[in-house]
Amino acid sequence: MRLGATLAHLSEAPPFAVAEWARRLVDAGFESLWTPQIIGRGSLVPDPFVTVAVAATATEGVEVGTATVQVPLHHPADLAHRILSLMSVCGDRLTLGISPGSTAADYATVDRDHAARFRTFDQNVARLRVLLAHGRDEFADLAPAAGATGGPPLLLGSWGANVERAAREFDGWLASGYRRTADQIIAAHDRYRAAGGQRAIVCAVRLSGPDDLGPIGEQLHRFAEAGFDDAVVLIEPGGPDPETVRALLP
Repeated sequence: MRLGATLAHLSEAPPFAVAEWARRLVDAGFESLWTPQIIGRGSLVPDPFVTVAVAATATEGVEVGTATVQVPLHHPADLAHRILSLMSVCGDRLTLGISPGSTAADYATVDRDHAARFRTFDQNVARLRVLLAHGRDEFADLAPAAGATGGPPLLLGSWGANVERAAREFDGWLASGYRRTADQIIAAHDRYRAAGGQRAIVCAVRLSGPDDLGPIGEQLHRFAEAGFDDAVVLIEPGGPDPETVRALLP
């Protein structure tokens, strides 16, 4: 199982300096760099497109991605434009995790209908795929390893029946470890694999202090044994240093 890390944190502290933090994570041996889209929940979590672009230019060779972009918060044409623009910076290093979102505060901040998020997600993703396929032709030399959508690989971050949907309709599945237990995550992973799912990533595995090292180390090994392809840790300010966290999964 590969080990990645999150470029943002979810505490009240100022954001990480993205370029410096990205280089440190890569130097520590992390194999992918990810960031979420969060808006309207108090502390600043920098824009995911800006964050990924900075990380891509500050590092070489490592995968960069979103976990996740909340699709219903965007007009699909604007979102496609931003993704295609990001492809011109990242090339085939880019992976897009997308989701319907879950937190009402994010929707209220941009005057979107939280209750309609699943319907809006379906509508917008259908249009997004068409726009990315059309725009992909213009970026053929910049992103030679685009996914089945015609743009970068699209991974679905969601739960419930959407776990099987991720297996059927997307290039992979993102399981959030932020509010779920390891048992819940592994059980959902079994369903995903049974439905024929490809890449499976457990993300936002949070470490807020040194006392988390033992329990999180055990979780990471459980995820590896269960068959996850990747795990992505979220190191909070004041948490263990990246080198120590990376050593949890040699």
